[in-house]
Amino acid sequence: MPIYEYLCDSCGHQLEALQKMSDGPLTDCPSCDAPSLKKQVSAAAFRLKGGGWYETDFKSGKKKNLAGDSGAGSSSGSDSGSSGGAS
Repeated sequence: MPIYEYLCDSCGHQLEALQKMSDGPLTDCPSCDAPSLKKQVSAAAFRLKGGGWYETDFKSGKKKNLAGDSGAGSSSGSDSGSSGGAS
């Protein structure tokens, strides 16, 4: 779901709202109750839910960086990660 930013023209209150793309824009300011909220143009923001499916979907071969791997972040020395990882 996208996160939209709003600004009230009356009191200057700023807020972010998690809305469906099909939802209409908010109009009433929660701070001053005036119907003067305007949607701001900003960088797109969204929330990814789940256990890390997006980490592996578009990678192939040894590029996969799984969350449970002890060598996450390094592309060399995959054998050295198994020799001293138990604690």
